[in-house]
Amino acid sequence: MEMKDKVQKELAKIDGEDKDQILENFNRFKQYLSEKVELGEKMGLSDEKLAKTTEIVAGYLANHEEPRNREEKVLMELWKSGSKEEQHVLSHLLLEMVRRS
Repeated sequence: MEMKDKVQKELAKIDGEDKDQILENFNRFKQYLSEKVELGEKMGLSDEKLAKTTEIVAGYLANHEEPRNREEKVLMELWKSGSKEEQHVLSHLLLEMVRRS
């Protein structure tokens, strides 16, 4: 199974109530991402693999979820405005952001 399929399968497992709690507050969203990045690092994933996973999640959110706060709205607009290369750079920046939070 490809990484994209695995990530999308995991995203689909999150029930509506949990998803709402994660996405409602931007600090909670960053905390959730930080926990997942930490888990990926413990599993030995490289920065590049983590960035690719972040790209998949960001693409999923941009296409399937409505932003629930101003920060998510800005991220979605940046994501949709960027080229594939710019989205990849944004993925690396998101990783750094959650690592520092």
